[in-house]
Amino acid sequence: MRWSYIIHINGILLIFLGVAMGLPLLCSFYFHDMAHVGLIKSMGITAGTGALMFLLSKRTGLDHYINQKEGMAVVALGWTAIGLFGALPFYFGPEFANFTDAFFESISGFTTTGSSVMTNIEGASKSLLLWRSFIQWLGGMGIIVLSLAILPFLGVGGIQLYKAEVPSPVPDKLTPRLSDSAKILWVVYAGISVFEIIFLLAGGMSLFDSVCHTFTTMPTGGFSPKNSSIASYNSAYFDYVIVIFMVLAGINFSLHYQMLRGKTLAFWKDSECRFFLILTAVLTLMVTWDIYGSVYESLSEAFRYAVFQIVSIITTTGFATADYEKFPGLSQVIIFMCMFIGACAGSTGGGMKCARIMACFKYCYRELFKLIHPRSVAQVRINNHVIPDELLRSIMGFLALYIGLFIISSILLACLGVDMMTSLGAVAACIGNIGPGFGTVGPVENFAHMPVLGKWLLAWCMLLGRLEIYTVIILFVPEFWKK
Repeated sequence: MRWSYIIHINGILLIFLGVAMGLPLLCSFYFHDMAHVGLIKSMGITAGTGALMFLLSKRTGLDHYINQKEGMAVVALGWTAIGLFGALPFYFGPEFANFTDAFFESISGFTTTGSSVMTNIEGASKSLLLWRSFIQWLGGMGIIVLSLAILPFLGVGGIQLYKAEVPSPVPDKLTPRLSDSAKILWVVYAGISVFEIIFLLAGGMSLFDSVCHTFTTMPTGGFSPKNSSIASYNSAYFDYVIVIFMVLAGINFSLHYQMLRGKTLAFWKDSECRFFLILTAVLTLMVTWDIYGSVYESLSEAFRYAVFQIVSIITTTGFATADYEKFPGLSQVIIFMCMFIGACAGSTGGGMKCARIMACFKYCYRELFKLIHPRSVAQVRINNHVIPDELLRSIMGFLALYIGLFIISSILLACLGVDMMTSLGAVAACIGNIGPGFGTVGPVENFAHMPVLGKWLLAWCMLLGRLEIYTVIILFVPEFWKK
């Protein structure tokens, strides 16, 4: 393990993060919100620390290859460092009383979770709200992937960073050159973001709110500059526009690229995307049927609020237009289930991912089939490609770890005095990078009342979910550190 190299790369990431703080700084000067002092301090500390790490760990004599272990270490330690230094603008502002809350908000932003400890969002400075949204936009496609796009001097072996970072069971390069693949992903990501800003502006939303909501829709993050989230607008137009872009954000971004290249049926031909769209439609109809008459009198209202809640949770965005804890039991069970399913692999969504759910179902069916026909040769296929047994074992291991860590974290949170429903809902929301949960952390509450140790535990869950568990948990395996 070449620690000098790892420190060198993380130094580059911190320099980039410090430069990124320039956007909210410009916003502060424009709105005269007096937050510029804290932002300048944050920029200096972050960029200065990054420069120091960069200069003191020169790669002289080192080859440019990053092996798998180093790639995982760079990503896991890099995201932790980004969460810590990204908390500085919050910490130096008047809205946060301690560093724990600032770090919780920061890691929730970068991991695109959207769980918040802010009790009066609209009372915060606009520059801080912009930073809060911007870090979700950066975290959505991944700061590491952005670095591969704009810092090709990371050299050969960057694929190990890409594999550790991209939220997908099987990360594929779109082009032979990794930096070109990263650029394509970011161009598509930024392009769709521009379109969402335009559509929101067309509906009468202010430019600032349009930018903030776009920065948190595309990464399926869920932070909003409004206390009541999207519900504060009470607009069917905004609801449906954001639903469309949440769905787009929940689809594998390589499919968007294929669409742009003229493959108009790319979404439907992809079996995972087809599964995601059909499942979302079916669950929406079920919730619509369940809340029609019992919660909403008109069918159009029932559908509007059902589709928003289902899409928001299954894509792990976490926006809210209704208090789903007041829905009937069936709807609440469906929404809780959506917290685990997640969106498509290769999207900015969290959760287990539809590809893994499909592979799990097909694997279970294969095992049942082999019990009936023990001499048969049955294979698991997705998109007409055979899934190797090695990858199937990895997927089953991931699902087992996901459920196991969910149970253990829920028990630990309950040990801190949190009630059962809140413990289950909070951990499901954080490890799935969703935002709102159940109990006292539902869509109309927040995480401010959580105990200090509980906030650090939930921040850990957010990081686990964002980096697909393996990248983080492997650091605690003793063999990982052996030569």
